[in-house]
Amino acid sequence: MKERMNIGEAAGASGVSAKMIRHYEALELLPEVARSESGYRQYDAAAVHTLRFIRRARELGFGIAEIRTLLQLWRNRERASSEVKRIALEHAADLQRRIDEMQAMKRTLEHLARECHGDGRPDCPILEDLAHAAPDGCGASHAGATRFR
Repeated sequence: MKERMNIGEAAGASGVSAKMIRHYEALELLPEVARSESGYRQYDAAAVHTLRFIRRARELGFGIAEIRTLLQLWRNRERASSEVKRIALEHAADLQRRIDEMQAMKRTLEHLARECHGDGRPDCPILEDLAHAAPDGCGASHAGATRFR
């Protein structure tokens, strides 16, 4: 790897687009990078390593606030790994909650699709469910959604 590289080269080396690199810089996830005499950003190996860290954290679904905390912990050699583990387990629990919600949505949609004749008639339980959503965002069949699990 070159000692210093421009944003395009850093993007290629890290797997993070130039647009996202600028975004992460604006969010201050990356330390300020050096500039050439003509004002172009100059990235070093440490910046590319940080970008790879951020990319991997994003691939695992971590949010910006979590990534900011993980970066701080990663840079702190006196950190307690228990804090990192706590963040990872909280994130895993959040992912499971979202998976469970999506599975319930899938079951509801599959049930509604089974109830729909899918023919030339205008009546459709899918549209009825969408039209009769409760103020809390739950459809007419939401109360029964647990029946279809």
